[in-house]
Amino acid sequence: MTLILDNLLRQPSATVMVLAPHTDDGEFGCGGTIAKFTAQGARVVYVAFSAAEKSVSPEYPRDVLRKEVKAATAKLGIAPDDCVVLHFEVRLFPEQRQAILDAMIKLQQQYKPSVVLLPSAHDTHQDHAVIAHEGFRAFKRTTMLGYEVPWNNLDFRTSCFVKLGEDDLEKKLQALACYESQSNRTYSNREYIRALAVTRGMQIQAPLAEVFEVVRLVLD
Repeated sequence: MTLILDNLLRQPSATVMVLAPHTDDGEFGCGGTIAKFTAQGARVVYVAFSAAEKSVSPEYPRDVLRKEVKAATAKLGIAPDDCVVLHFEVRLFPEQRQAILDAMIKLQQQYKPSVVLLPSAHDTHQDHAVIAHEGFRAFKRTTMLGYEVPWNNLDFRTSCFVKLGEDDLEKKLQALACYESQSNRTYSNREYIRALAVTRGMQIQAPLAEVFEVVRLVLD
């Protein structure tokens, strides 16, 4: 799988697209992989479908996550114009399913990604599940990998591992540190994030890794 991804990302027009239901989901699920890909020269387009304004604590501005995601994705090597934040309302994605699919189809036509990273189809959060299922419909002709969000996943197939270096993990940690408004979340803990990367690395006898489930693999 590593060789396949390397070949895909070496294509002159190769683009990786990250579908994040909310700002910070992509960093948690695959931030180290994003950092690795951008360091290797790949273009990564990050699309957050909601800035979760209704979930922001009252002591912060309602749009704080729109600013934080720009800072976070910059730490991962994503260009400012390649961080796209849409306006879907948090926790109401099932009611907005068709509009979300329409937005994805436009993204597919605009960017024509070689690889799409999206939530697992087994993610139990209602918004994540919509992005996973509609993402499959919109990008069905594309290689797709489902990223891990352990606190939401009822089940998960560890079928693709991406080895990380210390620099990749450190960039992920720096990116997540940009989300000051989310620092009270238990899963924002640096030790937990490192421990998960160590655990996934141990499964393949590597120091650090992130894991994905192979949703679809397309070979030329």
